[in-house]
Amino acid sequence: MKQQLKAVCRHAGIGALLIAASATVSCGGEKKASEADGKGFVTVKDGKFFLNDSVYTFVGTNFWYGAILGSEGRGGDRQRLVAELDSLHALGLDNLRVLAGGDGDVSLPSHIEPTLQTAPGVYNDTILAGLDFLISEMEKRDMKAVVYLNNAWEWSGGYGQYLEWAGEGKCPLPSEDGYPAYMEFVSKFPKSEKAKELAIAHARNIVGRTNRYTGKPYTESPAIMSWQVANEPRCFSEDGKEQFAQWIQATAKAIKEIDPNHLVSTGSEGKHGCEQDIELWKQIHSYPEVDYANIHMWPYNWGWVTPETLSDSLPAAKRNTSAYIQEHLDAIAGSGKPIVIEEFGFPRDGMAIESGSGVTARDGYYDYVMGFVGDGEGKVAGINFWGWGGVAKPAHRTWQPGDDYTGDPAQEDQGLNSVFSGDSTTLGVIRKHTGK
Repeated sequence: MKQQLKAVCRHAGIGALLIAASATVSCGGEKKASEADGKGFVTVKDGKFFLNDSVYTFVGTNFWYGAILGSEGRGGDRQRLVAELDSLHALGLDNLRVLAGGDGDVSLPSHIEPTLQTAPGVYNDTILAGLDFLISEMEKRDMKAVVYLNNAWEWSGGYGQYLEWAGEGKCPLPSEDGYPAYMEFVSKFPKSEKAKELAIAHARNIVGRTNRYTGKPYTESPAIMSWQVANEPRCFSEDGKEQFAQWIQATAKAIKEIDPNHLVSTGSEGKHGCEQDIELWKQIHSYPEVDYANIHMWPYNWGWVTPETLSDSLPAAKRNTSAYIQEHLDAIAGSGKPIVIEEFGFPRDGMAIESGSGVTARDGYYDYVMGFVGDGEGKVAGINFWGWGGVAKPAHRTWQPGDDYTGDPAQEDQGLNSVFSGDSTTLGVIRKHTGK
């Protein structure tokens, strides 16, 4: 999820992998991918997704905390997870974007916990079990997961934690040191060979594991639609663009070497996450190892609306949204790759956080953005709103250990961008579009 950066931006070794990444996917990989047709795997052909022999489009959601709920340790609640999956399935929200797990220390301000990777290659087995359980339960319901493996932002560790493990010093905490200091520090990630090696090793470990509940390798799970390089990967600098792009391709290639059955995606916000460089966004989606394109949409975080003008500025937000989508459709035209709006959010009326509080402006924005799925000739192939809060009841505006997990990660106002089971009008908008 995008951070609220109004004051900041208002709005094998890695070397060998980077060299190898210039090659296309092997013929063997292409053969295996084609063998996946008809077995419940999502594939790409002629700019569209296919599930078995049918065109696949979707309206889904972000559900980052699914693996934590699926665990039997601290933070786990399998009864809630099963109930949430049933509710999502009943709404037709069968495509869920989830986090494999967080990295590093716990008890840090604005960080989620428990974490999955506690040291390089060292894992909290309860969270691994939670991820296994989540995937197994999604298989039972014919649901699809987009699993992201890293994060440019602090709330799950990601870039900053890998840099610490690589010996680059202590990562600033945005909640204490501010986002400018954080962004300057993590701009070192694309330039750090060691940090990138550790991140790729983690991707290999997760993609290559076997699910303890199904007994099947993840590579054979029909519940996985796509492995994703990171949540909102950025280079955070002008001089790191090429190294950033090479890392995206190297990670995608490493994933494809292990798992040619599933799609690979970047997790990019679009031009906004590429230093406002549409050509960089186009480049990272041009690689043969990257199967489709991603963009995100955050009208409030990007300054298109303010707390006082959520409704009054809605028409302008819609115009900006349409222009942003079209710019990226134009950039990817002719590539044969679908595009997914895999994150978008809009605050509750009055910046409230409680389930059942007003969502008039949000409902208008949701209805507008969801209308792009299948628009024209299916140019927008799928969409995931941010995010599902379900039955959670925010205890504090800032998340604290022991609070319910909502759709908003720890650094965000809890409930502000979440869709709860009690948000009846928003659920009505969702049913309208999943029922198409």
